[in-house]
Amino acid sequence: MPAISVRDLQLKDDSTCICSDLIAGTHGRGYWILDDVTPLRQEAAAAAAREAYLYKPATAVRVRLAANDPTPWPPELPAGENPLPGGIIDYYLASDVSSPVTLDILDKAGKVVRSYSSTEAVRNPHPALDPEVYDRLCRANPTAEDCALPLYWPAPPMALTTKKGMHRFSWDLRYQPVAGEGGRGGGEGGGGAVPHHTYASVNAPWAPPGQYTVRLTVNGKSYTQPLTLRLDPRVKTPAAGLAQLNALTGEMYNGARDTHDAYEQARALAAKLASVQSPDAAALRARIDSIAPPPPAGGRGRGGRGGRGFGRGGGAPAAPTLQSVSGEMLGAAMAMQGADITPTSSDVAAVNKARADGKAVMAKWKAVSTAAAKIVR
Repeated sequence: MPAISVRDLQLKDDSTCICSDLIAGTHGRGYWILDDVTPLRQEAAAAAAREAYLYKPATAVRVRLAANDPTPWPPELPAGENPLPGGIIDYYLASDVSSPVTLDILDKAGKVVRSYSSTEAVRNPHPALDPEVYDRLCRANPTAEDCALPLYWPAPPMALTTKKGMHRFSWDLRYQPVAGEGGRGGGEGGGGAVPHHTYASVNAPWAPPGQYTVRLTVNGKSYTQPLTLRLDPRVKTPAAGLAQLNALTGEMYNGARDTHDAYEQARALAAKLASVQSPDAAALRARIDSIAPPPPAGGRGRGGRGGRGFGRGGGAPAAPTLQSVSGEMLGAAMAMQGADITPTSSDVAAVNKARADGKAVMAKWKAVSTAAAKIVR
């Protein structure tokens, strides 16, 4: 902000005490905004903390990004800078921490819906941090991540740190990505990009509006604060439609996680049966392979997201497997995430089909796991 006469100051939303932005009106030079001064009101408590302090976060608003057109404005165009997207979480460490720092988001029932850790790998090099190095990487490997885009688009990585001081993190307001289903893509539909502030979409549904708890764990000690998540106030979808959207999305997401977990359990059980020399064990392994095929050599393959996949040369669809149903359910959930509207008839049909496929394949898994339990102890 330049050295200029300030003629007016205002704290926006100060009366609610949930979020305050400091607005400074200057003498004929426009106005400036300091986003979210909520942590400043807790600075005394943070300074007194001996190990760590988790600031009470401001209310988060679920706003869709990348909706601007065209894509994007050139980097030399003067433009204001928005705050970080998602739920902003500030924390303070009194000293460097040798053990991992973790951050969990819990729903009102106490169930963890998203987890982060300081041990998570961060791309190195990263286009937002080392554009020149990353450019050389792209020249050598044009198919590498982000190499098909201008390298001034990506935002810096969001990562927890174990270093002393005050730190800011952002929850993207989504559920934990389903393992094996990829961490990016799907659900947004927007085509806009902001120079140096374009965040990758996550292949997981939005968390519904409501009350959540933020839990920070440092040196084995946990600190918690409440977090309120609100829907974009511009959304005018009736409450019944939003309730149906949240219910169907949650059902499909949970089903995708359950079937994926069952797949991992099935492959582990097949490995145990391999050490048992008996016709019954061999027969059970064959049944497991039919509902949880082993990954092909060189990596895990999928029969196509959101579907069963087809046999070689086309023809009838293959029988549902735990793996294909997991993708089918997540595909049904993400198909409803493009907008906050009442699910369409095609959305409901996809959910019904995924539900039926899931019920059938999980019944097969229950039967084979029960039989195998008599052989493998």
